[in-house]
Amino acid sequence: MCCKVSEKQQVARKDTAAAREDPTVKYTWLLVAMTLLPLGMKAQNVLPSGTIIPVSLDKGINASKAHAGQAIKGVVMQNIPSTPIRRGAEVLGHVVRVTSSKNGPTRLEFTFDSVKMHGKVIPLKANLRALASFMEVQDAQIPEDSPDSGVTPADATTQQIGGDEVYRGGGPVAVGVETVGQPTAYGVLAIPRAQPGQNCRGQIGSNTQSQALWLFSTDACGVYGFSNIRIAHAGRTEPAGTIILATDKGKLSLNSGSGILLRVQGS
Repeated sequence: MCCKVSEKQQVARKDTAAAREDPTVKYTWLLVAMTLLPLGMKAQNVLPSGTIIPVSLDKGINASKAHAGQAIKGVVMQNIPSTPIRRGAEVLGHVVRVTSSKNGPTRLEFTFDSVKMHGKVIPLKANLRALASFMEVQDAQIPEDSPDSGVTPADATTQQIGGDEVYRGGGPVAVGVETVGQPTAYGVLAIPRAQPGQNCRGQIGSNTQSQALWLFSTDACGVYGFSNIRIAHAGRTEPAGTIILATDKGKLSLNSGSGILLRVQGS
C-alpha cells in the first residue's frame, strides 16, 4: 500500500460524494454555470467600440441584380489589434433593400452582421467610414519609385487612399513632415484622424490605440474612385449598422476587390 487514509479523510470524502449527489447542490452549480457562461462569451465576442476593420469585397454587387436577403462577403486584410480577428477572416452580411431605376435614382442598403474565423463567429454592427474602388486599391500598392531605381517593394514609398505617404523599409506613415503611423507587413497601424468638413471621427471614447487601416489614410472618409456613388447613410445613426449607397443617375455597382473601411459601432 502506498498510503494509509485516515478516518478523518474517509469522512471528508464521503461528505464530498454526498454533496455531489445532492440535487440542491447540483442545481446551485448549474445556476452558477448558466450565469457565468454568457458573461464569458460576451467578453470574447464584443469588439471594442471604434475598432476599424479594413475589408476587401469578395464578390461584386450590382444593384440592378441584387435582392433583399442576398448574402455578401468580404475578407479582412490586416490583423486587428486587441481583438481575435486576423487577416483572412471573413466578414459576412446581407442586402437589406434595393431600390433600382434604369435612368433615375438607385439605392443599395446592406449590413455586415458578423466576422467568421476558424469556425468562430463574432457578432458585428459597424458603420462605413470609407469606400474605394478596385483601381484605387491597386494604385495604393504601386510604388512611387521608378521601376529602374533599384528599390524593392519592401522598401518602396506608396501613397495611401486619401493621400498619406508610406515610407517602407523602416520609415513612417506621414502627412507632409508629420509622422502619423507605422507600416506593417500588410498595411499600416495609425491613429484615425477626423477630416475637416466630413463626418468621420478620429479617436472614439477610450479607444485611443492605433488602428489597422490597410491601404487607407488616417483621415480617409467617404468614397474614392466611384464618380457617381455617394454614402447616403453610413450606419452610425438609426438604422444603426445599415449602410446605404446611392446614385442620382446611372449604375450602382461595386466591383470585386473594392476596399471597405468599417468601424465598429459605438455610442
